[in-house]
This record gives sequence, C-alpha cells and structure tokens, in this order.
Amino acid sequence: MKHHDVIIIGAGAAGLMCAATAGYRGRDVLVLDNAKQAGRKILISGGGRCNFTNLKVEPANFLCGNPHFVKSALARYPSQQFIELVERHGIEYHVRDHGQLFCNDSAKEIVTMLLTECEWAGVTIKLRTDILAVKKTEAGRFELNTSNGELSCDSLVIATGGLSMPKLGATPYGYQLAEQFGLKVLPTHAGLVPFTWHSEDKIRFEPLSGIAVPSRITAKDGTAFSEALLFTHRGLSGPAVLQISNYWKAGETIEIDLLPNMDLAQLLEQQLTAHPKQSLRNTLSQWLPKRLVEVLFDEALLNKALNQLVHAERAKLVDDLHRWTVLMNGTEGYRTAEVTLGGIDSNELSSKTMEASKVAGLYFIGEVMDVSGWLGGFNFQWAWASGVAAGQAV
Repeated sequence: MKHHDVIIIGAGAAGLMCAATAGYRGRDVLVLDNAKQAGRKILISGGGRCNFTNLKVEPANFLCGNPHFVKSALARYPSQQFIELVERHGIEYHVRDHGQLFCNDSAKEIVTMLLTECEWAGVTIKLRTDILAVKKTEAGRFELNTSNGELSCDSLVIATGGLSMPKLGATPYGYQLAEQFGLKVLPTHAGLVPFTWHSEDKIRFEPLSGIAVPSRITAKDGTAFSEALLFTHRGLSGPAVLQISNYWKAGETIEIDLLPNMDLAQLLEQQLTAHPKQSLRNTLSQWLPKRLVEVLFDEALLNKALNQLVHAERAKLVDDLHRWTVLMNGTEGYRTAEVTLGGIDSNELSSKTMEASKVAGLYFIGEVMDVSGWLGGFNFQWAWASGVAAGQAV
C-alpha cells in the first residue's frame, strides 16, 4: 500500500491550492480526481475567462451558518495574495464592475498556473480515479481503496465541491464521507441560480426573452442587490437574480424595482407638465423597453394620455414599477447553479485549519462545506483561502 503524507480528493480550485501549499512545506502530496481533467469548473467559469477573485472581499460577502467562520482564512489569505500569484505567472487580467477580476485571455491560464505550482511543489496528481472506500485505522492513518489500488495517508483533505453543474462530474461524495465519519451535513440547495416562471406567467413573459434592464431586487429578509435583470425563455436571470437566489426560499415573493435610479412619481409630474397629451405607453418607453411596458400594463391604460390618468392610476403605476412583486415557481436547480448552498456544518470544522474537530487528520475545503459566496469572484477566493488554510496545517 503506497503511503503519502497528504491525500487530497478533488483536483478543483481548493484542492489544487491546498496541494501546492502543502507541497511547498515539504509534504508528500497526492491529489486524486475522477475526472479526465483538473479544474473543470474553473475552465468554464466567468464565460471561460474565470472571475478568479474580487478586489474587495469581506466576510459579509459569504453565507454560512456561522457568520464568523470565514473570517480567519480570508484574513490570512486575502485576495491581494492571489492577485500577486497571478501576476507572477504573467497572466494578464482586467477589473470589471464591483471589483471583479477576470483573465484577459482564458480561464485555462488559471488552471495552468495551479498545475505549474503543484508541479514545482512536487505534488502528484492522478485523474480518472474513483474512491471506493475510506477508513481510519487504529493507528490514526487513513486507508483508501481506489480504482487504481490501495493508498494510505496521515492527512486526508476533501475538496470534492458541491452538487452544482452535475455535467462536470459533481457528486454528493464529500457529504457522504462526512456523514460516514459522524459529521453533520446541512441540507443543500442550488445557489446563484436563475428563477423559473409558473406556467401562466411563462406564457405571458416568454416573449420578453433576451431583454435586460437595470434593477434592484429585494428578498423577503430585506437583502437587496442592484444589478442587471435578464428575462429568459424559462424565467428570470442576470446578476441581480443570481445574487438574490441565495437569499430566496421556495414560496417567497421577491420585490423588483424596475427603475432603481429614478423617481417615477416625480418623472410623471414633469412629463405631465411638459407633454400632457403624450400617451402613457410612449412616456414609459423612454425609460423601459416598449415590449416590457406592453406586457406589464393593460393596453387601455397605456393608450391614455398623461392628463387622462387619475391620481390612483399614477400611484399604482409608481408602485408597480418600483415595487413589482413576483412569485417565482422555483429555480433551474443544480443544472445551472454556480454554487451549492449548505453542506458540511462549519461548526464541525476548525476555522483556522479546516480540520474536523471529531476526526484528527480529516479536512474539508471549498464548496463542500456550508460556505457560499456572492457572485463576483468570492467563491473562488474562498477556495483559495480555505485551501491555503488546510495546506498550511496538513
């Protein structure tokens, strides 16, 4: 049975970062993955350009059952350190809205960088390897039965990710292993995911597919995001929707401000004074796509001139556009979700090392645990930070 100091299951962002960190400390590190290729989720992220971190990362950008859990790892490996690594490898990048950093060329550069770091650190990576069984011996070692033979290690790191994007090989393996060792796993569901319409709303709104507008979307708990909203064939998407999906629960409404940077009541007053005979349709079409206006409001109302609108009609217009309340059917689920909410209870793990408090030598990093970041590079930053935290401890 071949023995290693550290075995990491999962050759994704967190796993590779942990491997390089541990390898540079002189540890004998083996990374195992069932995929044909390392870093598959990195490769498709950010439209193939990988939004690899964010200039401003705060604990408030993460959802976790214990809001304090993320603080230590994020403080010890801030985004600036990963940016410096990217720069050392000569990868050119640019900053987009809200401090999001993307590769100029391709996400492949980030995967190549991580694999190069692993190579320099003496890490061995074995792909196309299935884990059949894991046990801990009385001597405190972990023994793994794999499709490529039997292995053992002193430290075992689980970096298997969540359930999002099953086409890329996502499985519940990390949760099953945690439960095998008596760790609590919180219920999981899709996050950073588009919403779907109820069937009657789908018929009404499907013709708007492809229309994007600025918006401010608020969840029932008061959390709000100001970003673009996109109408799709199936429902609503766009950055604002993906962000708010992390805070939405089935059966709850969301409130959408379709004119987030305007005061519609004041605008209508000004238009009434300047163009009293202008139709409501033409007035609203100055600020919103005409097709959207025509789906949202009754034709008879849209055909009225501004000076024909009674006070109650204007008040309702203002309410409908600044506080459009929508009950969505659900989400598109793990198929298109960017993250998995829930997972291994952070109270089972050390916030400094990511080690399971009940099982010495067993570590969990990245998306497999109950930590999910906002859209914008935050989930990658958690992968880097939690990977480094465990890599310094194994």
